[in-house]
Amino acid sequence: MHERNAIVPGDLFIRDGRITSVGETGQAADIVIDADGCAVLPGFVQTHIHLCQTIFRGAADDLPLLDWLKKRVWPLEAAHNAASIRASAKLGVAELIKGGTTCALTMETVNHTDEVFRVIEETGFRATVGKCMMDKGDNVPGPLHENTETSINESLGLFAAWHGKHEGRIRYCFAPRFALSCSSELLSRVAKLASERGAIVHTHASENRNECALVESETGLRNVAYLDSLGLSGRRVVLAHCVHLDTAEFKILRDTRTNVAHCPSSNLKLGSGIAEITRMLDQGISVSLGADGAACNNRLDMFTEMRSMALLQKAMHGPEAIPASQALRIATIEGARALGLEKEIGTLEIGKRADVMVVNVDALHSTPASNDLVSAVVYSAQTSDVQSVVIDGQVVMNDRELVTLDERAVLEDANRERAGLMKRAEIGG
Repeated sequence: MHERNAIVPGDLFIRDGRITSVGETGQAADIVIDADGCAVLPGFVQTHIHLCQTIFRGAADDLPLLDWLKKRVWPLEAAHNAASIRASAKLGVAELIKGGTTCALTMETVNHTDEVFRVIEETGFRATVGKCMMDKGDNVPGPLHENTETSINESLGLFAAWHGKHEGRIRYCFAPRFALSCSSELLSRVAKLASERGAIVHTHASENRNECALVESETGLRNVAYLDSLGLSGRRVVLAHCVHLDTAEFKILRDTRTNVAHCPSSNLKLGSGIAEITRMLDQGISVSLGADGAACNNRLDMFTEMRSMALLQKAMHGPEAIPASQALRIATIEGARALGLEKEIGTLEIGKRADVMVVNVDALHSTPASNDLVSAVVYSAQTSDVQSVVIDGQVVMNDRELVTLDERAVLEDANRERAGLMKRAEIGG
């Protein structure tokens, strides 16, 4: 996935967490992964995930965004405790790894974000994690409604404790939820603090028409324009969704080099709409992909997101829109670029950190793959085709078996904690 998009037969050699040769053969190694009949690729980079919501799967279906938040997701997040957050994060990371995702940008809930960081640390996953920040809004449960100063201080504490750990595999981001649940003071202070620390800001924007109308009625500005007015735009800002934009907002995104995290399945399931991704790409706007959370998708499957993005844009703009090679770049190197990690991950090149997936292209649904290997990966492959995954040079899945997680224990913990969570939230299901 480097600039030439070369497909190279041969071996990939990894030493001390980094790629040391590509395409050479016959080198001796302590660990050998047989990738015969497979494509070896950089791992997927997802730029919008909520690990805290993984055990909400199936509990918030068939609702529009604001009802989805107020009736289901916020009460469920408010009912989380440390054990349920931990179980949810483990379930999410396990699913991500088994689907070939090696790096994610995540927004958690208001409380217990330390537990998510511990899961990331223990499992060997690569993530930039943010504590959700919420100091305003209607129908926000008490446990999620923060004092502005408390929200900022807790975020700074997490930044100090976790940012840059394990040679940068773990990082912190500031994560104000969205304009309707954050005061202008909080948003402007986050912009300043993140800039001073060189940190990413991860928030939602322009996902739903009703959301956009409420922001405009409160502020007098369109959503993206409002965030820009407070300093929340630029190379280190990732805006999830951006489905409903006007011409001026497209210009802001382009001129400020703000990153858009596109979540096609989430936008479809919540009935939010279809983002104008082809228009963004034509204007040079940074676009990457995320599955969003299991509460609104319900899968954390990058193959589905990559394929859906391409097919939706083809339906809107013709079959030439977003060819397979561009879709795969958006799912890998463009995600790395959005996170400021393009020099470290996102391609298989000598010197880069070894975040790698091995995908079987010899299955019934992808054969024959010899005509166009990239097409086979983008349009035919499934999560179950991912055979092995390496993150930062560590094997985290080998021959479909998780190495840093006990899959049976993950499932048992998730089911047990889900039952307790639903009782605390007083929601049936």
